[in-house]
Amino acid sequence: MQSRRIGDVQVSAIGLGGMPMSIEGRPDEDRSIRTIHAALDAGVTLIDTADAYHIGADEVGHNESLIARALASYGGDTSGVLVATKGGHLRPGDGSWTVNSSPDYLKQACEASLKRLGVDAIGLYQHHRPDPRVPYADAIGAIRDLLDAGKIRMAGISNANPQQIREAREILGGRLVSVQNQFSPAFRSSEPGLELCTELGIAFLPWSPLGGIQAAGSLGGAFAEVAERHGVSPQRVCLAWHLAKSPVSIPIPGASRPETITDSAAADTLELTADDLAVLP
Repeated sequence: MQSRRIGDVQVSAIGLGGMPMSIEGRPDEDRSIRTIHAALDAGVTLIDTADAYHIGADEVGHNESLIARALASYGGDTSGVLVATKGGHLRPGDGSWTVNSSPDYLKQACEASLKRLGVDAIGLYQHHRPDPRVPYADAIGAIRDLLDAGKIRMAGISNANPQQIREAREILGGRLVSVQNQFSPAFRSSEPGLELCTELGIAFLPWSPLGGIQAAGSLGGAFAEVAERHGVSPQRVCLAWHLAKSPVSIPIPGASRPETITDSAAADTLELTADDLAVLP
């Protein structure tokens, strides 16, 4: 698979988003493990997770632990796989999502993620979502401290606007390597963030790149037309569209079936023509 850069690490141009394997509607563990192994077989070397990807309050870090088990049980070499996780988002167990970006909490969350992933330093640790009760500078300052302490190898942010991207980059002393924002054909409000990341050379990781679980299965219009022309799925066309948007774009489609991530991973070989791009949004 083609590679793209996150900080000083080369990763696959298409990553794997782990969330669907741990939240509501998740499959059994066997299928999830097979999905992660299928991603690795297809050349995926970026896996995105978070401690908040779980259902019950008693299973924080479900997805991190799942990924750790999948990597440990894989028959091939996983030394080149970058696992990116996040802290600062919480699920109290009633179906809601809350936030906590206090520096003490972020540092505790990182320590817990280290243990679940079974590593000495997290490859990429990202601030999950701004907390209106905590100054952004304080939250990113905690990420900087984790970086300085060697608890994490690289630092990123998620759900951030251009002003926050610039602020985080300054606080981290130029060491901000990634921004993970929602971005898809149906959700374009992060376009200014993508443009800024392109300008600064920071990896942009679109989450829900197909528009979410419901939209992913019904991509139509121009995507369906281009897909028919190339004999591939509309979803594969959509991911190729992301790659064509910017050299820093690394989409991380979620998956819970081996065949889904196998199809997604093939998007890097789909060369969209100028005529294709002209009809896509």
